[in-house]
Amino acid sequence: MRVITGKARGRKLITLSGDDVRPTTDKVKESVFSIIQFEVEGRMFLDLFAGSGQMGIEALSRGAKGAYFFDMRKDAVAVVRKNLETLGLSEDAQVRLGDSFALLSGCAQKFDVAFVDPPYNKGLAKRALEMLPSVMNNTGIIVVETADTEELPESAGIFNLDRTYRYGKIKITTYRVDIPN
Repeated sequence: MRVITGKARGRKLITLSGDDVRPTTDKVKESVFSIIQFEVEGRMFLDLFAGSGQMGIEALSRGAKGAYFFDMRKDAVAVVRKNLETLGLSEDAQVRLGDSFALLSGCAQKFDVAFVDPPYNKGLAKRALEMLPSVMNNTGIIVVETADTEELPESAGIFNLDRTYRYGKIKITTYRVDIPN
């Protein structure tokens, strides 16, 4: 796994090991950042269920103002911190260990972009969508990675399903607030 572009372009990231680890593929990562390319620079990014932190790190490399990384696994948080330190991106990052939902409910920060990549088919994406509007700026975007078979709601608070993209067995769903013309 490498950072695609920006100030850390081409740098390798360390990853988690194990059968329950499912990093976002490079193809999907490139597609996500193509979708949000004009919404990252100078903005606050949330990497929920962060794993190795590659999505938030990519955002920081592309000029995000800051990134928060939430994960409940100690080994994941250690990997995120190591990656941030190695790439010199720690200054603009907050890494939190704990249940993502508890961290969300206690979070005072507002985000412009939220990337949500929970374990598939466990209802965690839907639960995150119920909580995310309270920590999002109204001009923001919520990006959810799920299995292509996982059903997601048409709305999350004031955020409405915008688009769905399919990459093999992976689905990326975006939510935005409808802006009146």
